[in-house]
Amino acid sequence: MEKYKVGVIGGTGMVGQRFITLMEHHPWFELTLIAASPRSAGKTYEEAVGSRWAMDVPIPERARKLVVRNAEDAASIAEEVDFVFSAVDMKKEEIQALEEAYARHECPVISNNSAHRWTPDVPMVVPEVNPEHLQVIEAQRKRLGTKRGFIAVKSNCSIQSYVPALHPLRAFGLKRVLACTYQAISGAGKTFETWPEMVDNVIPYIGGEEEKSEQEPLKVWGRVENGVIVKARTPDITSQCIRVPVSNGHTAAVFVDFEKKPSMEEIKELWASYRGRPQELKLPTAPEQFLHYFEEPDRPQARLDRDLGGGMTISIGRLRPDTQYNYKFVCLSHNTLRGAAGGAVELAELLCAEGYLSR
Repeated sequence: MEKYKVGVIGGTGMVGQRFITLMEHHPWFELTLIAASPRSAGKTYEEAVGSRWAMDVPIPERARKLVVRNAEDAASIAEEVDFVFSAVDMKKEEIQALEEAYARHECPVISNNSAHRWTPDVPMVVPEVNPEHLQVIEAQRKRLGTKRGFIAVKSNCSIQSYVPALHPLRAFGLKRVLACTYQAISGAGKTFETWPEMVDNVIPYIGGEEEKSEQEPLKVWGRVENGVIVKARTPDITSQCIRVPVSNGHTAAVFVDFEKKPSMEEIKELWASYRGRPQELKLPTAPEQFLHYFEEPDRPQARLDRDLGGGMTISIGRLRPDTQYNYKFVCLSHNTLRGAAGGAVELAELLCAEGYLSR
């Protein structure tokens, strides 16, 4: 099949780098353009990224010699690609304006950024959880006055460690959730070389992260009504987010109460049998097993389990009764794959398969 021509805007940062590695052997998508800040524009990608290359594989050959474009040149870039992945590092208002400029120039934007997550007609999608939210794109296009252009976003990386595990359990009426996340340093765009202060350290604060962790699941579980997404009213969620000395992989300790308490066997069966739309469609990036439960008492572990399913599977373990809540358990997701670039690539695949992206 003829591949989609793909641009990455914000290609020099850590998530942008991950997008570029994921395009290297993609069966549907071909990286044809990289854009970044004006200070990187005009250099080859290899020159622009320099010593900041943070991936554990070399820069893909196709990307190495591409001349970096100015990400602000939305009009000219939109004419050369079928869609873009956005991973720019700018102020929220600037990101909102830039992504909307691409959309208005008829270039669809699949964004890793948080800037448009609360725009009412922008779908914030975990493909296995709320694919039905894509239908709001029609209303967004009417607002923007576009035929092809739109913005779709993925959720915060931390909620993708526990929301997928909770999602099938909504059948029992999720009432109350406490989620404590232990988040890898790559979530801050850092490595141990660039952030030596994190070695042998734990920082009990990540700016804005607890608000996102408590509110974003309610949009993901919301409903489309009159051309906007109305967030869910339940469950009540409280969270605490902590930065830990781990390179990749966000872990969550989850406590949950139900309206109608299921048995542990019922919960495990739901996890084992759950399949989302990406699994039905056999999307290239979708893991065969979306949710994997470990019976071993010391799993999941970041070093051992973050790459399960190509880094796209959610790992779960230690399900047991709790003295304050009905149950507690532990989850793990790869934060720059499932939680960031990989989740956005899977979202783009879903948009293609459902007819929202065209060449």
